[in-house]
Amino acid sequence: MSYRGPMITIDRLAPSDRDTWEQLFRGYIDFYGRTEPDAMYERSWAAFQEDTRLHALGARLDGRLVGITHFFIHPSTSGPDLCYLQDLFTAPEARGKGVARALIEAVRVWAEEQGCCRLYWMTHETNATARRLYDQVADNRGFIRYQIELPGPR
Repeated sequence: MSYRGPMITIDRLAPSDRDTWEQLFRGYIDFYGRTEPDAMYERSWAAFQEDTRLHALGARLDGRLVGITHFFIHPSTSGPDLCYLQDLFTAPEARGKGVARALIEAVRVWAEEQGCCRLYWMTHETNATARRLYDQVADNRGFIRYQIELPGPR
């Protein structure tokens, strides 16, 4: 007897993924206790479809979109460009099946192909589930994040 686990595929988001992508992205935003206006989802989706400044990949489990990641390249003052993985979210029913790991690996490969010298991301210290995976696939360098809120576009 043989067993074949779920098939995970990673690729760019297609226009037909729009509704499922938004459900997943709203799940991510909810997880961090934020609310965002509908215009933010529209703006982000348009940028991901353009695929020039902001990039997105989707993970499909047996053909169904169950995970997303958003990322971008930025310059570094001390070396080649860096790739920042800004958002990563998987549907609750897909967790523990390798989806997030596959998304991180796909971004790693993409960033390497773009000539980046580093892929990095942040998560909240209380996100124990994600941190178990992150501790397996990356180094925690111990940096603490500070931020100042600004009014945004005028």
